[in-house]
Parts: sequence; structure tokens; C-alpha cells
Amino acid sequence: MKRLLTVGLSAALALALGVGSAEAAGKKTLAFVVNGASDFWKIAEAGVKKAQGELPNYDLQFKYPEQAAAAVQQRVLEDLVAAGAAGIMVSAVDPKNQTEELNKIASQTVLFTTDSDAPQSKRVAYIGSSNTDLGKAAGKLMLDALPNGGKCVGFVGLLGADNARERIEGVKETIKGSKVELVDVRGDEIDQTRAKRNVEDTLAAMPDVSCLVGFYSYNTPRIYEVLKEAGKLGKIKVIGFDEDPITLGGVKEGSIVGTVVQQPFEWGYQGMKLMAKYIEGDKSGIPANGIIIVPGKVIDKANVDDFMAQMKQMLGKK
Repeated sequence: MKRLLTVGLSAALALALGVGSAEAAGKKTLAFVVNGASDFWKIAEAGVKKAQGELPNYDLQFKYPEQAAAAVQQRVLEDLVAAGAAGIMVSAVDPKNQTEELNKIASQTVLFTTDSDAPQSKRVAYIGSSNTDLGKAAGKLMLDALPNGGKCVGFVGLLGADNARERIEGVKETIKGSKVELVDVRGDEIDQTRAKRNVEDTLAAMPDVSCLVGFYSYNTPRIYEVLKEAGKLGKIKVIGFDEDPITLGGVKEGSIVGTVVQQPFEWGYQGMKLMAKYIEGDKSGIPANGIIIVPGKVIDKANVDDFMAQMKQMLGKK
């Protein structure tokens, strides 16, 4: 009994120091849970920070699982629910196989998805990009960069995630019938070392590869690094996704054809405000299909300077 009492007191103390402290202060907690550690998420975090300034009655939290694994992410979600979080927005690591577990979370708190949807779950809404459209935009860049065709290899973090699958499908749909081929896509489970090694292995195994595609934010910088070390920058076409500084620098210097960017700042900002309104009973911002698309855009050498200036402003950098 004494041991049980000690455990109970420890749990209560943990809650008091975490989400529970916000509840005790009369504030409801809203959390944004990502799929793994990546600089990409700093932009969404900036959006959440802006929303916090407009939602004084809420405590907004940003959570990074220590590993990009569905089980680890689920534990983060369960801890938030146990601590009384009023709403959670999540980029699901493995939506197809997480549906049952996500439904458990949705039965206990308001659940939104972002970045990588879980359409079969009981989430209230998805706010993010149309990853199929992003893939189509990347496919167009590939066609423009390789008018005579060529073999391309893609690199991605989570092959099972909806955002990865939809981007790949969008690329394939766009290049279908052309001489441009996406012959392989290699996953790395959001492991930076493995991501770089995948590129190195590809160059060694395919000396005739014409194009490399980085489907996640960090994949293109790893491609850039490997090509630079191999003395092949500018000799192999590179297509990217998202706005990593290395990627944008490569676009600016011309060693990267272009990158397809999203608006994660708006996911964090609009998503938190929308979730707060929903919790307060205002459901007018939720469309009938539960899908809210924040459009992406293509960044190339012509508009990269303007985009980089906008990025600095969003992140509060001078």
C-alpha cells in the first residue's frame, strides 16, 4: 500500500509539473505532436508560438517523440491524454497501422491530424497540404529538368506514412508515359545517418542515375552533401521538398533544380486556433469532408530570395 501511495504521489507530481499545471491554472492544454525530430518542424513551432499569443486561455505545447516510431508517438499521445490535454494535433507516423490506437485517443480528447493524415481514424479534421498535389509539382520539376528522360531515385523518411505515399504517387502520375522514371524510393526511418548512406549507396550502385529526389525536408540536404563530397553537384539533377536552409542555398546557387514547399507555419497557427474554437463549440471552420488544404508552392531560382526573406520573418530572424 505504501508503495502504491508513493507511485500515486509521483504520478500526481508529474502531472502538476506538466500538463496538469496548466489545468490547475485554469488553462486548457492543446498539443502539437510531430512524427520525429527534424528542423522542418521549427516552422510549425513558430506558428504555434504565434497562436499562443492569441489564445491566452490555453497552454500550447509542441512535442517531439524521441524516436520516429508509431509506438513511441503513441506513448506521447497517451501521456498527453492522461494529463488532461483538451486537444491534440498529430502528424501520424504510420496512419494505416495506427488507426485503432488513434481512435482510442480520439475517444478521450479532440484529435486533429496534420502533415500526414489518418483518414480512416475518428480524427475531427486534417489541416495540411495535399501531398498528392505536392508530388505532382515535383514530377513537373523532374520533367522540366530531364527533357530527354532519365532514371531517378527518391529518398524518404517513412515509407508507410500517407504523406510519403501520396507524394510518390503524385510524382508517378505526372511522369507516367514520359522517359523520366522513378526507379526506386529508399526509406530511412528519419535516421539522418541512414539517409545519407542511402544516397551514397545509390551513387555506387547506379552510375547512370540522372536525378535524385528528396521527399522529406532533410533528404535533400543529405543528397546535396553526398553530391558535393563526390564532386557531382550540378551533374545530377536534384529535386527537393520543403525549405531546409541547405536546400534553399542549393536552389539559389543552381545545384538544386527546385523544391516544393508547404506552409507548416500555418498548420501550427491556424490549426491551434481552429482546435480551440472547436473545443469552445464553434465547429463552423470544419468542412463537411474534414479536410482543410493549405496549398504549397514551388521554389526555384527565380523566387528563392523572396521566399528566404519571408522565412526569416516568420521565424523572427533578422
